[in-house]
Formats: sequence, C-alpha cells, structure tokens
Amino acid sequence: MRKYNVAVVGVTGAVGEEILRVLEEVDFPVAKLVPLASANSVGKDVVFHTERVAVKELTESAFAENDVEIALFSAGGSISAKYAPYAVEAGAVVIDNTSHFRMDSDVPLVVPEVNPEDIDSWQTRGVIANPNCSTIQMVQALKPLDDKYTIQRVDVSTYQATSGAGKKAMEELVTQMREFFEFKLDESVHEAFAHQIALNVIPQIDKFMESDYTKEEEKMVYETQKILHRNIEVSATCVRVPVLRGHSENVTITFENPVDASEARDILRNSPNIVVVDEPAESNYPMPIVATEKNETFVGRIRRDIYRDNMLHLWVVADNLRVGAATNAVRIAEKWIERGE
Repeated sequence: MRKYNVAVVGVTGAVGEEILRVLEEVDFPVAKLVPLASANSVGKDVVFHTERVAVKELTESAFAENDVEIALFSAGGSISAKYAPYAVEAGAVVIDNTSHFRMDSDVPLVVPEVNPEDIDSWQTRGVIANPNCSTIQMVQALKPLDDKYTIQRVDVSTYQATSGAGKKAMEELVTQMREFFEFKLDESVHEAFAHQIALNVIPQIDKFMESDYTKEEEKMVYETQKILHRNIEVSATCVRVPVLRGHSENVTITFENPVDASEARDILRNSPNIVVVDEPAESNYPMPIVATEKNETFVGRIRRDIYRDNMLHLWVVADNLRVGAATNAVRIAEKWIERGE
C-alpha cells in the first residue's frame, strides 16, 4: 500500500492531539508525519507510533519543504485562510476542520457515511471541509432515515461539552469545580465563556446573528442542507453544558411519510458507525461518558411522537473531539485515498 506524507496543522491543540491518536488507531498509511504549529510550540515533541517527532513551525514554505501530500488543518479559521493555499500550491489535499471553507460553493463539505461522492470535487480548490461537530453526528443519524421516509423538517437542541471551545474552556470548567469545593466559586474568573460554566448551562454558543440564532445554530442549519443536498427546514438551539467531552442532541424529525419507530431503530442499527443504545426501561441510553474516546455515534430514546405518526424523536451522542472533528477528518482522508485521490 502506498504511504503518504501527512501534515497535522495545530498538532498541539485538543483536536490536533486527537487526530494523531486516530491516525495511529486506524493505522493510516503515513510515510512521514509533519507536525506543524505556531513558533511557540517549536521545541516540543509529539509521540506517534512510540516515536518522538519534533514539532515544526507552520510557515508558508513548510508544506513544500516537507513534500506534504495530505494536510489536516485544525488551528482556527484565520490560520486555514492564510496557510491552506500554500499547502494546495505544494500539491497537498487540505482537509480543513475549521468553518472557513465550509459554505464555499466550490468546496465539498463531507461526512463520509453521508456524502462520500462529494469528495470527488476536491480538485476544484484542493480543499475538503470538515463540518461542524454538532452537525456531523446529527446528519449521520438523519441520512438513513431521510433515505427511507424523506425528511421535511428537523428541530434540534444540543447539549455541547466545553471541549468544543478548546483546551482553555475545559480547564476553566475543572478550575471552577475545584473552586466550588473550596468555597471559592464566587471569586472565579470566566474567560472562555460569557458566564460561569460550572453548575450551569449557557444557551449561547458563538455570537448572535441577525436571525437571532447564534452562529453555531446557523451552522447546523446551512451545513445540514449542503451535506444532504436538500433544502430541509432545520431549527437549532445550541447550549453549552458543564461536560468535558461529548455532545448530546435531542433531535425531532418530521417526515413526509409515516414512520415506524421499530423500523427506524433497525435502520439506524444497520447504518455505518452508528451504535443504537435504546433500552430505556433498563436506564440504558447514550451518554457523553459512554461516548468519550469512541469513534461511533450513539443513538437512543428512539420514539414516535404521541400525536403525529410522521414525527420521530432521537437522542444522539458522540465525542465531539473524535466523531465531531478528528475521526471525521481522518475518515475523509481514508475515503479520499479509496476514491483514487
């Protein structure tokens, strides 16, 4: 099997670290790993397959100098905007985990279990975009049900972990919980979020837009439509909760046709990378603690609406650093290879 020179941009961040772990776990065909980060990280090492690899500075010439063929970006939108073109110019395919390219009409937005064929248009810009974490897990569950019953509308409320806001946000939650037990929470400083996150929920993720939806909520709307290639009605309410890893979603789906919950359960059970956990009588259902460090999306609480036979309710949980970011990016790279580059 041919091997590839793979760069990970933002390798010292939370998602960058997960990308390395996933590349190891799937035994991705890496000829040379090129860990890239800001100048502040130069001098650090990362461990890959038990070997220590020095972090290199992200520069305009880093991709050409290292003969990079696959570049996995996860260092923020402004970094992707500046450096992705240099990776493409050097001959690499860019798989970008930021929001920068997602809604560009000539950039494919891909969840491999849902729309792998879109990868084939990657050469137009040399970039494949990774969707938002909360979108990925939801469309994995939506696609097989849409194929069977035809979706009209989706209403979703999310319960999103602090890791979605980065390492400092996770540290802020841990610090505030420690301060709570030391009776010092009233002295706590919150910088990652607009409010205290410990023992609290915050119904805002990202800034509010003209629609009165937040940017995170609008991402779920428009990314879902782009991925499914259908103008499905979507409404989202995104909430930050005091959890370290794992996003949960309450999804209500309205179909054109009547839906059978047992049949829907079987459809999801036979769908790729979905695990159905649906034994509510035994208190067995998906939770973030179960999904942590897993590469699957967990679905449970599958039930038809009491009043409408064309409406289904689901509880969907996945590790946002894995399924919602690193794992999806690596799966895109695998599918890119499989489809002949």
